[in-house]
Amino acid sequence: MGKAKPQVIDDDEQQRVFDRVAAVDVAKATGMVCVRLPRQDGSRYSKVWEVTATMGAVTELGRQLMKDRIEMVTLEATSDYWRIFYYVLEMCGLAVQLVSSSQAKNLKGRPKTDKLDSMWLARLTEWGMLRPCFVPPAPVRALRDYTRARTDLVRERTRCWQRLEKLLEGALLTELRGEIPEFRRRVRACVATFPAHDQRRRCIAGPVVVGGAAARVA
Repeated sequence: MGKAKPQVIDDDEQQRVFDRVAAVDVAKATGMVCVRLPRQDGSRYSKVWEVTATMGAVTELGRQLMKDRIEMVTLEATSDYWRIFYYVLEMCGLAVQLVSSSQAKNLKGRPKTDKLDSMWLARLTEWGMLRPCFVPPAPVRALRDYTRARTDLVRERTRCWQRLEKLLEGALLTELRGEIPEFRRRVRACVATFPAHDQRRRCIAGPVVVGGAAARVA
């Protein structure tokens, strides 16, 4: 039986997923931007520059990327520094993906600089080799910020009332334990009647009467 001849299979040209991509290697105060674009003759080139992490600079970057008709922007998840780039570029109408640093590791033996990292991220983006992290959409982010702020305020309010209760216990006014809601209501009403500049002095000196018991608020 004769030896079979090897089969020749032509590679797809570049095997690209995106033709126009951008990547940002994010640092604390700056971001190194790399844009990869095609030339008219079919070849490709990269543009690399640094952008400061300010609202004006990132907004201007978004306008430039929209002008270049960028299809996908990749950001590396570095601490919380990526947020301004992600939110502002998304607001400019760009498709943005956030990737973990483990997904965007550089090759061993290659020098690691911000410029080379951004260029490597851009190449991985155009090949479609990155798996994006989940980032909640804008309405969900706004709701989460609201609920977290409310939770913090409720905890702070509870902490203040607990401190006041401990203060009363330290003054041996333990008979007020069961009347804390009424005590809170009377304290609020008392403080609301005082001028702002005189509230502290009057609250320190004035008695608060609850159920026939008198207590001084310190």
